[in-house]
Formats: sequence, C-alpha cells, structure tokens
Amino acid sequence: MSDRRPRAAWRRRPEPARSPVAPEPPGEEPSVIQATLYREGRKVSSPATLAETYRQLREHPDGMAWIGLHRPTEEELHSLAAEFDLHELAVEDALEAHQRPKLERYGDTLFVVLRAARYLDAQEEVDFGELHVFVGPDFLISVRHGAAPDLSAVRRRMEENPDLLALGPEAVLYAILDAVVDGYAPVVAGVQNDVDEIETEVFGGDPAVSRRIYELSREMVEFQRATRPLVGMLHGLMAGFAKYGTDEELQRYLRDVADHVTHTSERVDGFRQALTEILTVNATLVTQQQNAEMRALAEAGFEQNEEIKKISSWAAILFAPTLVGTIYGMNFDHMPELHWAGGYPFAVLLMAVVCTSLYVIFKRKDWL
Repeated sequence: MSDRRPRAAWRRRPEPARSPVAPEPPGEEPSVIQATLYREGRKVSSPATLAETYRQLREHPDGMAWIGLHRPTEEELHSLAAEFDLHELAVEDALEAHQRPKLERYGDTLFVVLRAARYLDAQEEVDFGELHVFVGPDFLISVRHGAAPDLSAVRRRMEENPDLLALGPEAVLYAILDAVVDGYAPVVAGVQNDVDEIETEVFGGDPAVSRRIYELSREMVEFQRATRPLVGMLHGLMAGFAKYGTDEELQRYLRDVADHVTHTSERVDGFRQALTEILTVNATLVTQQQNAEMRALAEAGFEQNEEIKKISSWAAILFAPTLVGTIYGMNFDHMPELHWAGGYPFAVLLMAVVCTSLYVIFKRKDWL
C-alpha cells in the first residue's frame, strides 16, 4: 500500500466528473469538517470546498489530501467517488451506515469500517459511533456517523509528528485506529465500575438491579460487535505488510494497536461472562427472597388461623348460655318451666353442661 504510483496511473475518472459540494441548509452542521492538503508531512493548505481540494491536489500530485466528513450528503459522497474512483458498494455502505466493522480492498483503495465508543458518566451508559475510512495512494477520507470518535485530536497529533505523517495515508489510518482503540479504555474502566456497583446492588437486595444488568449486557453485546472484528482486521493488515511495502516503523505501531485490541476484546468478553453469572446469582437470590416471603406469609396465615380457631371456640362456648338465657328471658305466660321450682337450677346446670362439653370438644381438636 505504500507503493505510490503517479496519479494518472491509478485514477480512472474523466476530468469533467468532479462536482461542487452541495450547500448546507442554514442552521445545520456542515458535512465537511475539514479538508487539508499535506506534502512531505507538512500542512500545505486547508481548502474551503471539495472542489477546491480536488483542484489543489491535481496541482500537487506528490501531496496527500485528508478529508473529514460528518454525516455527508449523497451528493458529496458521489462527488468524492467520482474524483477518487471509490467503489460504489463502499460508497453505499458509507451512506447507509449501521455497518459491522470490516476491512475491504477495492483495487488501490482500502475501505475500513470502525465502531467507536465513549462512556457517558452522567447516564452511566456506552454511546457508540460509526466511522468509515477510505484510504488511497494519496488521499484519506473519513466519514463519521455519531459523536465518536473526535478526529480533531488525531489530526493535531499527526501534524505535530511530520515524520509519521510523511509515511502517507496508511499512517493516518494507523492514527485513526489507535484513537478508536484508545477510546475503548475509558469505556472499559466505566463498565468495570458499573459491574462492581451491580455486584454490590445484587447482594444488597436492590430490586432495580435486574434491569441495570440487562441494559449493561446489551451494551456489552454491542461492544463485542465493535471490538471482536477489529482483531481479525488488524491481523489482515499485518498479513499484507510485505505485499504492500508497509514501513517498518508503521508495522510496529500497528502491531501495538493489535495488542491493545486483543486485550480490550478479552476484557469485554470477560464483562459479558461476568454479567451472565451475576444475572444468574441475582435470579437465585430473588427466588430465595420470594421463597422466604412466601414462607413468612404462610407462617403468618397459620398463626392467624390459630387465633381465629380460638376466637371461634370461645364464641361458641359463650353462645350456649346466651341462647338458654335468651329463651327463658322471653317472659311468655304459657311457659311451663317459668313456674317450675327446679327451673332455675336446671337452666344453670344445662348451661354448664353445654359449655363444658364444647370446651372438651375444642380442646381435643387443639382449637384451645
């Protein structure tokens, strides 16, 4: 990829194919973040439009153009495709976004899709962005979808290191890869803190922790999709070092990025496994808590039932003398027992016998 040929040898577009940049609607963020021309690692100019960038690059065939875009319009990408002979499938991917991380080669052009990530402290969640990079013999085009990554820091870093920038577009690609991978470190730290908090909440009995585990698990699935393909992508780049004559210093830098990606991917896999285990433990603890609550409820119901038995037994015992006394208190003239000399002792004896009998019966049934 470092074998740079004259522009006329690889550019297959006709001269009239270039098109001006479509004007941005008022009040919207411009699509072209920055277009800069470099020669031998030094900044030459910063054209205001894509058309001006094309013109100056033609005037300096030994230079390199670095064009940064943020959610570009279809007209802008088609203009770039016509100027730099970008493959229509890659342009379609860059327009639609929502692509998986991948690395594809179309002739002299390398097309790279990256998923950047950043940790939002306030919301305690991971925000993902998407970055598409076209790398050619004398140009690099970055198409960003989302807030991450911030490529202005990458541009400053490269401009402060002209020796590295002089290695060409593949050096810029390395710097972008390095920035994306370095951006994973704060995310890993934030997720580790979340996992620690979740473990505390699980054993603290927080009822809302299940939702937090589920949401973080979903983010880790997205994080895996962003980091795991990068391992294969970087190994693919390293496999082509000899074929494309990649500079030895740049090879060392890319190997370092590959090591960081492997470490990050392993950490993310570990997080997902840990969250799965935490979710299992949480489900076990919730089940145990529910069983304990059901046991306590059953015990309370049993005790309440015993009290009801006692109350019902005494109510029945006290009802018997009340019934007898009520009958003999009706004061009818024609009640034989009212004029009987033994009526009162008989009534008292009857109430005592009934009460005693009921007490013995309830006692034998353990109601009293």
